[in-house]
Amino acid sequence: MLLVREVFHCKPGQVRPLVEKFRKMSQVGEKMGMPRMRILTDVAGAEYWTLVAEMEVSDLAAFEKMMPGPQMSADDMKAFESAMSGYHDLVDHGRREIYRIES
Repeated sequence: MLLVREVFHCKPGQVRPLVEKFRKMSQVGEKMGMPRMRILTDVAGAEYWTLVAEMEVSDLAAFEKMMPGPQMSADDMKAFESAMSGYHDLVDHGRREIYRIES
């Protein structure tokens, strides 16, 4: 089992709009059979305005199947695009972390 974490450092004051986008994206994904996404925001840390979205997947192949691409229906692709429209305007930088769950 793997834990996939998407870590975003938002522009000042923009974490709340990004939280709302990720909530919508998580709802769309769940309708498509994807695992529920946990959405976390920082209380303290090296950088303010941090959002972490994480989900558990069985393996990398399962994660790759969730990536937008030809396997998605046109309606699902439109729903994802609508949910995340303009998110680049909210984010300064980010990264993906993938961890093996040991226990």
